[in-house]
Amino acid sequence: QVQLVESGGGLVQAGGSLRLSCAASIRISTINTILWYRQAPGKQRELVAFITSGGSTSVATSVKGRFTISRTNAKNTVHLQMNSLKPEDTAIDYCAAGIIDGKDSHLYEYWGQGAQVTVSS
Repeated sequence: QVQLVESGGGLVQAGGSLRLSCAASIRISTINTILWYRQAPGKQRELVAFITSGGSTSVATSVKGRFTISRTNAKNTVHLQMNSLKPEDTAIDYCAAGIIDGKDSHLYEYWGQGAQVTVSS
């Protein structure tokens, strides 16, 4: 079982910044992909960014230029730096780990508890 612990959420004014962290209970080099999702109340969950074990990164068009995903391997932690926050960024942000088990070819997904991000106008 893989545990993901999120931190760094909070309330900021528009234009402010937050840095979310997702600490994994295993070496993140063994996790194929760590992803950040967000979900606003009454809205569909959307993918925000992801990073692969090889270091490839991608962010959603809606946050490109404002959000950056990175990792600290020694701490088994992935970060989402969120700058120039807008009210529409208000959501619960979740980190998730995707692991492909070569032993049985199964995809396993693990989720963090979520971090509230609130951006006031």
